Amino acid sequence: MSRLLNSALSLLLLGLFLPVALAVAIAIILCDGRPVLFTQLRAGLKGRPFRLYKFRSMSNATGKDGRLLPDSERLARWGRFLRASSLDELPQLWNVLRGDMSLVGPRPLPVAYLPRYSQRHQIRHDVRPGITGWAQVNGRNAIGWEEKFDLDAWYVHHQSVTLDLKILWMTLLRLIRPSGISAAGEATMPEFLGNGAEAGIRNSSNVEGSGTERV
Repeated sequence: MSRLLNSALSLLLLGLFLPVALAVAIAIILCDGRPVLFTQLRAGLKGRPFRLYKFRSMSNATGKDGRLLPDSERLARWGRFLRASSLDELPQLWNVLRGDMSLVGPRPLPVAYLPRYSQRHQIRHDVRPGITGWAQVNGRNAIGWEEKFDLDAWYVHHQSVTLDLKILWMTLLRLIRPSGISAAGEATMPEFLGNGAEAGIRNSSNVEGSGTERV
């Protein structure tokens, strides 16, 4: 979709969901205090970094050594609800308005992942990243990184307004019936280690702190 259409739709959605966003912010403060938002540098168009915004879905609980506890211990009930409903993604409408993202496109991942992609998967950075994408409506976190990136590459080769509208419609249906929220046996999604190092070799111990996330 064009930048103008993305901006218009994101502005409309911001207006519609503003009361919901305020309620989520208040709930986070009451349940776990501040900060309300989680921010992180992600790779955008052509790999250029930008600051992504999300509602914080994990607590800041630490162990005796002062380090953050594993995802499964920090992802509270309210956090699971935010992720299942995708309400944690609402602040990214601001990223769309800024031109950092589109409503539809490959999910933006940490800048640290840039040198880990195969050559054929680097194409995912030829378009702006999206709040939702072809991989998100075809498995989300129930599929591995390799398959996820294959779907991203397919999207880049076949992108069109019609496809974007189809993805938005499929996203709406999946919000009604959530699935694939987390990888099998994981609280969220394991860190992407690079080609041949499929998730499961080493799980990120701090999703919102170290740079990986459910995508």
